[in-house]
Amino acid sequence: MNNTFDPHPPLSRRLAVSEVPPEGLDVDILATPAECAALAQHNALPAVLSLQAELRARQRRGDGLEIEGELRARLRQTCVTTLEEFDSELVEPIQMRFAPPRGEAPRGRRRHEETTEITLDEDPPDPLIGGVVDLGAVVSEFFTLALDPYPRKPGANFVEPQPGDGAQAVSPFATLGRLKPRREA
Repeated sequence: MNNTFDPHPPLSRRLAVSEVPPEGLDVDILATPAECAALAQHNALPAVLSLQAELRARQRRGDGLEIEGELRARLRQTCVTTLEEFDSELVEPIQMRFAPPRGEAPRGRRRHEETTEITLDEDPPDPLIGGVVDLGAVVSEFFTLALDPYPRKPGANFVEPQPGDGAQAVSPFATLGRLKPRREA
């Protein structure tokens, strides 16, 4: 995985809160072949064959946004046991809330009237900067988080070598011991 900030995310679909009507807005995202290739590279995968997300955006308390939906992807992974590539499918629910940072007063309201209630069971909303959410970045993040870090091809089993297989039990540190100069006492 790429741990550095990328000013050009592999998938980008910007949505302004002002574009979302009171009844909500359905947004379908279908990644292009170039975006699928960028997602594969970003996640160190052999390929992302397809990716789509069906999302529903709703205004939340007038100045926030709530996103719900589902991500579906077909991808090619490398088995950690056999090192063979195999195709798999990924289905992941998406749910996120966004709100302006605390210091940013909502439009049409005075700062002292701003209240955001959060129960102990829920995470605080993500920051909504400039009234815009990048839905593509949200989908990309959920895709990355849903990936199995140790993918196994169906039916692949690890068989541990047995001591009688002709292989001698050698400590993995034996080679290191030969590299370290010995101190004379």
